[in-house]
Amino acid sequence: MTRKLSLTVDGKNVAVHLHKGDLPANVAFSGPIAVDSETMGLSLVRDPLCLVQLSDGGSEAHLVQLDRASYDAPNLKRILADPNRLKLFHFARFDLAMFMRDLSVVCAPVYCTKVASKLVRTYTDKHGLKDLTKEVLGRDISKEQQSSDWGAPELSDAQLAYAASDVLHLHALKERLDAMLAREGRTEIAQSCFDFLPTRSALDLAGWEETDIFAHQ
Repeated sequence: MTRKLSLTVDGKNVAVHLHKGDLPANVAFSGPIAVDSETMGLSLVRDPLCLVQLSDGGSEAHLVQLDRASYDAPNLKRILADPNRLKLFHFARFDLAMFMRDLSVVCAPVYCTKVASKLVRTYTDKHGLKDLTKEVLGRDISKEQQSSDWGAPELSDAQLAYAASDVLHLHALKERLDAMLAREGRTEIAQSCFDFLPTRSALDLAGWEETDIFAHQ
Protein backbone atom coordinates (compact mmCIF):
# COMPACT_ATOMS: atom_id res chain seq x y z
CA MET A 1 0.00 0.00 0.00
CA THR A 2 1.31 3.44 -0.97
CA ARG A 3 0.20 6.84 0.27
CA LYS A 4 1.26 10.08 -1.40
CA LEU A 5 1.83 13.57 -0.07
CA SER A 6 2.96 16.68 -1.96
CA LEU A 7 5.44 19.16 -0.49
CA THR A 8 7.00 22.37 -1.71
CA VAL A 9 10.69 22.63 -0.86
CA ASP A 10 12.61 25.74 -1.94
CA GLY A 11 9.98 26.40 -4.58
CA LYS A 12 10.20 22.85 -5.96
CA ASN A 13 7.32 20.37 -5.75
CA VAL A 14 8.32 17.10 -4.09
CA ALA A 15 6.15 13.98 -4.10
CA VAL A 16 6.46 12.01 -0.86
CA HIS A 17 5.51 8.34 -1.16
CA LEU A 18 4.82 6.26 1.96
CA HIS A 19 5.17 2.50 1.43
CA LYS A 20 4.09 -0.11 3.97
CA GLY A 21 6.50 -2.97 4.60
CA ASP A 22 9.01 -2.52 1.80
CA LEU A 23 10.07 -0.34 -1.09
CA PRO A 24 8.31 -1.37 -4.32
CA ALA A 25 10.59 -3.24 -6.71
CA ASN A 26 9.96 -0.72 -9.51
CA VAL A 27 11.27 2.29 -7.57
CA ALA A 28 14.54 3.46 -9.13
CA PHE A 29 17.11 5.93 -7.83
CA SER A 30 19.76 7.90 -9.69
CA GLY A 31 23.18 8.46 -8.15
CA PRO A 32 23.82 8.81 -4.40
CA ILE A 33 20.83 8.32 -2.08
CA ALA A 34 20.11 10.41 0.99
CA VAL A 35 18.94 8.15 3.82
CA ASP A 36 17.48 8.72 7.28
CA SER A 37 15.47 6.74 9.79
CA GLU A 38 12.92 7.30 12.53
CA THR A 39 12.82 5.19 15.68
CA MET A 40 10.91 5.02 18.94
CA GLY A 41 13.87 6.58 20.74
CA LEU A 42 17.65 6.72 20.79
CA SER A 43 18.44 3.51 22.69
CA LEU A 44 20.16 0.81 20.64
CA VAL A 45 18.94 -1.74 23.17
CA ARG A 46 15.34 -0.68 23.69
CA ASP A 47 13.97 1.31 20.76
CA PRO A 48 12.85 -0.23 17.44
CA LEU A 49 13.43 1.07 13.94
CA CYS A 50 10.13 2.27 12.48
CA LEU A 51 10.67 4.24 9.27
CA VAL A 52 13.36 4.64 6.61
CA GLN A 53 13.45 7.64 4.26
CA LEU A 54 15.24 7.83 0.91
CA SER A 55 15.79 10.49 -1.77
CA ASP A 56 18.13 10.79 -4.74
CA GLY A 57 17.83 14.57 -4.67
CA GLY A 58 15.15 14.65 -7.35
CA SER A 59 11.44 15.42 -7.17
CA GLU A 60 10.48 12.41 -5.05
CA ALA A 61 11.11 11.03 -1.58
CA HIS A 62 10.25 7.47 -0.59
CA LEU A 63 9.39 6.51 3.00
CA VAL A 64 9.18 2.89 4.11
CA GLN A 65 7.10 2.14 7.21
CA LEU A 66 8.57 -1.16 8.33
CA ASP A 67 6.75 -4.25 9.56
CA ARG A 68 8.36 -4.51 12.99
CA ALA A 69 7.18 -8.10 13.43
CA SER A 70 9.47 -9.34 10.65
CA TYR A 71 11.52 -6.46 9.17
CA ASP A 72 11.11 -8.33 5.89
CA ALA A 73 12.05 -5.63 3.37
CA PRO A 74 14.27 -7.20 0.68
CA ASN A 75 14.06 -4.32 -1.80
CA LEU A 76 15.02 -1.74 0.82
CA LYS A 77 17.80 -3.93 2.19
CA ARG A 78 19.25 -4.46 -1.28
CA ILE A 79 19.57 -0.71 -1.85
CA LEU A 80 21.05 -0.03 1.58
CA ALA A 81 23.65 -2.79 1.16
CA ASP A 82 24.54 -1.94 -2.47
CA PRO A 83 28.35 -1.50 -2.46
CA ASN A 84 28.17 0.53 -5.67
CA ARG A 85 25.82 3.23 -4.39
CA LEU A 86 26.84 6.00 -1.98
CA LYS A 87 24.41 6.64 0.87
CA LEU A 88 24.26 10.10 2.47
CA PHE A 89 23.35 10.51 6.14
CA HIS A 90 23.34 13.04 8.91
CA PHE A 91 24.74 11.23 11.98
CA ALA A 92 25.19 7.97 10.10
CA ARG A 93 26.54 6.24 13.21
CA PHE A 94 23.07 5.79 14.71
CA ASP A 95 21.22 4.88 11.51
CA LEU A 96 23.83 2.30 10.52
CA ALA A 97 23.59 0.64 13.93
CA MET A 98 19.81 0.45 13.64
CA PHE A 99 20.08 -1.09 10.16
CA MET A 100 22.58 -3.66 11.43
CA ARG A 101 20.42 -4.56 14.40
CA ASP A 102 16.92 -4.68 12.87
CA LEU A 103 17.50 -5.16 9.14
CA SER A 104 20.69 -7.26 9.40
CA VAL A 105 22.29 -4.99 6.80
CA VAL A 106 25.75 -3.41 6.71
CA CYS A 107 25.14 -0.16 4.87
CA ALA A 108 28.16 1.04 2.85
CA PRO A 109 29.66 3.13 1.33
CA VAL A 110 28.42 6.11 3.33
CA TYR A 111 28.91 9.86 3.71
CA CYS A 112 27.97 11.66 6.93
CA THR A 113 27.22 15.38 6.84
CA LYS A 114 27.58 15.59 10.63
CA VAL A 115 31.10 14.18 10.55
CA ALA A 116 31.99 16.48 7.65
CA SER A 117 30.54 19.44 9.53
CA LYS A 118 32.62 18.69 12.63
CA LEU A 119 35.77 18.45 10.53
CA VAL A 120 35.34 21.82 8.81
CA ARG A 121 32.98 23.96 10.91
CA THR A 122 35.39 24.09 13.83
CA TYR A 123 34.21 27.60 14.67
CA THR A 124 30.94 26.27 16.14
CA ASP A 125 29.59 23.42 18.25
CA LYS A 126 26.22 23.45 16.44
CA HIS A 127 26.31 20.51 14.07
CA GLY A 128 22.66 19.43 14.15
CA LEU A 129 20.87 19.16 10.81
CA LYS A 130 18.71 22.22 11.47
CA ASP A 131 21.68 24.48 12.34
CA LEU A 132 23.84 23.09 9.54
CA THR A 133 21.14 23.54 6.91
CA LYS A 134 20.39 27.05 8.12
CA GLU A 135 24.00 28.23 7.94
CA VAL A 136 25.30 26.37 4.91
CA LEU A 137 22.20 26.49 2.71
CA GLY A 138 20.22 29.37 4.22
CA ARG A 139 17.17 27.12 4.62
CA ASP A 140 14.98 26.64 7.68
CA ILE A 141 13.73 23.14 8.42
CA SER A 142 11.24 22.26 11.13
CA LYS A 143 12.06 19.78 13.89
CA GLU A 144 8.61 19.95 15.46
CA GLN A 145 7.73 16.31 14.76
CA GLN A 146 11.10 14.89 15.82
CA SER A 147 9.73 13.65 19.14
CA SER A 148 6.52 12.03 18.01
CA ASP A 149 5.13 8.49 17.94
CA TRP A 150 6.88 6.89 14.99
CA GLY A 151 5.52 3.49 15.98
CA ALA A 152 1.91 4.53 15.35
CA PRO A 153 0.07 2.37 12.78
CA GLU A 154 -0.90 5.48 10.81
CA LEU A 155 1.51 8.39 10.50
CA SER A 156 0.21 11.95 10.15
CA ASP A 157 0.89 14.21 7.17
CA ALA A 158 3.00 16.37 9.51
CA GLN A 159 5.15 13.36 10.41
CA LEU A 160 5.61 12.41 6.76
CA ALA A 161 6.57 15.97 5.83
CA TYR A 162 9.09 16.09 8.66
CA ALA A 163 10.56 12.69 7.79
CA ALA A 164 10.94 13.64 4.13
CA SER A 165 12.56 16.98 4.95
CA ASP A 166 15.46 15.19 6.64
CA VAL A 167 16.63 13.69 3.33
CA LEU A 168 15.77 16.50 0.92
CA HIS A 169 18.79 18.69 1.73
CA LEU A 170 21.62 16.18 2.14
CA HIS A 171 22.79 16.28 -1.48
CA ALA A 172 23.16 20.08 -1.39
CA LEU A 173 24.87 19.88 2.01
CA LYS A 174 27.35 17.31 0.71
CA GLU A 175 28.28 19.57 -2.20
CA ARG A 176 28.96 22.54 0.07
CA LEU A 177 30.77 20.48 2.71
CA ASP A 178 32.94 18.78 0.10
CA ALA A 179 34.14 22.20 -1.04
CA MET A 180 34.95 23.17 2.54
CA LEU A 181 36.78 19.88 3.18
CA ALA A 182 38.88 20.39 0.06
CA ARG A 183 39.61 24.01 1.01
CA GLU A 184 40.85 22.95 4.46
CA GLY A 185 42.80 19.94 3.19
CA ARG A 186 40.63 17.44 5.08
CA THR A 187 39.04 15.41 2.29
CA GLU A 188 41.15 12.30 2.87
CA ILE A 189 40.69 12.20 6.63
CA ALA A 190 36.93 12.71 6.14
CA GLN A 191 36.83 9.73 3.78
CA SER A 192 38.69 7.61 6.32
CA CYS A 193 36.09 8.57 8.94
CA PHE A 194 33.23 7.66 6.59
CA ASP A 195 34.84 4.28 5.83
CA PHE A 196 35.14 3.57 9.57
CA LEU A 197 31.51 4.40 10.40
CA PRO A 198 30.09 0.86 9.96
CA THR A 199 32.75 -0.41 12.39
CA ARG A 200 31.95 2.42 14.83
CA SER A 201 28.27 1.41 14.69
CA ALA A 202 29.17 -2.24 15.24
CA LEU A 203 31.17 -1.22 18.33
CA ASP A 204 28.12 0.66 19.63
CA LEU A 205 25.98 -2.45 19.24
CA ALA A 206 28.64 -4.61 20.92
CA GLY A 207 28.65 -2.47 24.06
CA TRP A 208 31.33 0.17 23.43
CA GLU A 209 28.85 2.98 22.75
CA GLU A 210 30.21 5.27 25.49
CA THR A 211 33.81 4.05 25.52
CA ASP A 212 36.63 5.59 23.48
CA ILE A 213 38.76 2.51 22.83
CA PHE A 214 41.52 4.73 21.41
CA ALA A 215 41.88 6.74 24.65
CA HIS A 216 44.92 6.12 26.87
CA GLN A 217 42.85 5.42 29.99
